[in-house]
Amino acid sequence: MTFRACAIIPTHNHWRVLPEIAATLAGNGLPVIIIDDGSDPAAAESIAVLNAPALGVEVVRHPVNRGKGTAVIEGFRLAQARGFTHAIQVDADGQHDLARLPDLLAAARAHPDALVSGAPIYDGSIPTGRKIGRWITHIWVFIETLSFRITDSMCGFRAYPLAATIKLLDAEKIGERMDFDTDIMVRLFWRGMPPLMLPVKVIYPPGNSSNFDLWRDNVRISWMHTRLVLTLLARLPWILANRPPRLDKPAHWAALEERGAHWGLRFCATLYRRLGSGVALSLISPVVLYFHLSGKIQRLASRDYLCRVLGREPSRLEAFRHMLDFAARALETFGAWSGAIPSSALEVETPETLAAMSADPRGRLLVVSHHGNADLSRALMSPELRRRLTILVHTSHAENYNRLLRQFSPEAAERTVQVTEIGPDTAIQLRDRIEQGEWIAIAGDRVPVLSEGRTVEAPFLGAPAPFSQGPWILAALLACPVSLLFCRRTERQTWRLSLEPFFDEAFEPPRKEREAAIAAATARYAERLEQECRRAPWQWYNFFDFWSQEGKR
Repeated sequence: MTFRACAIIPTHNHWRVLPEIAATLAGNGLPVIIIDDGSDPAAAESIAVLNAPALGVEVVRHPVNRGKGTAVIEGFRLAQARGFTHAIQVDADGQHDLARLPDLLAAARAHPDALVSGAPIYDGSIPTGRKIGRWITHIWVFIETLSFRITDSMCGFRAYPLAATIKLLDAEKIGERMDFDTDIMVRLFWRGMPPLMLPVKVIYPPGNSSNFDLWRDNVRISWMHTRLVLTLLARLPWILANRPPRLDKPAHWAALEERGAHWGLRFCATLYRRLGSGVALSLISPVVLYFHLSGKIQRLASRDYLCRVLGREPSRLEAFRHMLDFAARALETFGAWSGAIPSSALEVETPETLAAMSADPRGRLLVVSHHGNADLSRALMSPELRRRLTILVHTSHAENYNRLLRQFSPEAAERTVQVTEIGPDTAIQLRDRIEQGEWIAIAGDRVPVLSEGRTVEAPFLGAPAPFSQGPWILAALLACPVSLLFCRRTERQTWRLSLEPFFDEAFEPPRKEREAAIAAATARYAERLEQECRRAPWQWYNFFDFWSQEGKR
């Protein structure tokens, strides 16, 4: 069936930003249906003038307010009657970043049977009461779905497959007001519709009015959760039999969704800071076990890696240990940046090498990896070296983790450059930093957006694996020396920092020899990384199919 989508905007007295929202939706090729749910006369008049069928905007009015859920449901039925396959729900209050609309549409086209929903990323404008209320609903939804896959059930920025949605509406009564968004999402999940969560920035604009009735809507939501829990108990075998499938494995590691809500990560980090690593890790072990059992992509990738590095099939306990070690790494990073881990915990393997590099006025490229904890080494190194270091990062796939890290230590976000959008201007900026004697750090064991699909195969743990050419292309562009940085945890709960020269002089191969030079550099790096993996096999944290040919894309 051909993908045909329209937009549905339910509104009650929200009209100020409605023209801009409708124009943005229409500009993305979406016919727009605005459901005016009993707005007051002045607002209704402003909404009515937007009716322009020739321009693809239709306004439907309810004489009296019947509730957000009722308005959206009517929009669904109108959309299906007009031959649309999908409905894009957008709230009328202007809180959602519509720059993500093309991504929402692309995800709905790629997964036409999924409910694609915004996963809000809030700034400081969210009221504390609303934040607490959302957390409570998140916990209940985790219970009602027996899953953490729905990270936010209250976002009014979604793409619904209409056929399955209308089938649900014909069979069951769904909340008609502010209980609608959560109610329908949970029930669609029960019927086997997979959720696909799309991070989207959400703000509470100054002067923004809310239709949320503090007492009535909280009572409705409480009653909704009561009904959902009772229904879960009554239909448990049927619900378990209809568990939504996992969506296909993404072709690139950056497309893997971040797992774990922001509040959950913050709770874990707070446990570490107040109770220490051992107690915190013990308390979160059941949560890590859940993610291990439910994360098929990550679990299979871990098993594949462990088979290669151990030379045998890992036991189930060993496979879980790998995931638990990754959780420990995350907690240790928070601990280092928050001051819970002292700088004395970082031991330098070759102090003379570090001293020589520190005294060298030249800038250099540092190639790091996802083995050990390079970010912890940055937190524990001297302030002078930290100010000299710039990190190239890819954070969009781990927004919750990085946002929390910034909250624990604003310094953690300083001197970082997002590589997904690097271009000529950024390259010039990096060259200027090198000329000023700074160090630029980039990961060598992933295929980031910076590489633009350019990879070279190198032997790694017994099989060819695609490695990014990005670090070596960047080294040639910057015309600077190159060093490797590794930081692994020891059995004594200290960390060993290894800084070693890779190219003592500037990496400037002649153009005709550049391809061969990059291949040779990649092979040397892969060999050195393999040594670290064999020395500390549990400390490599690339939970995707590293050897897959799809990783080249």
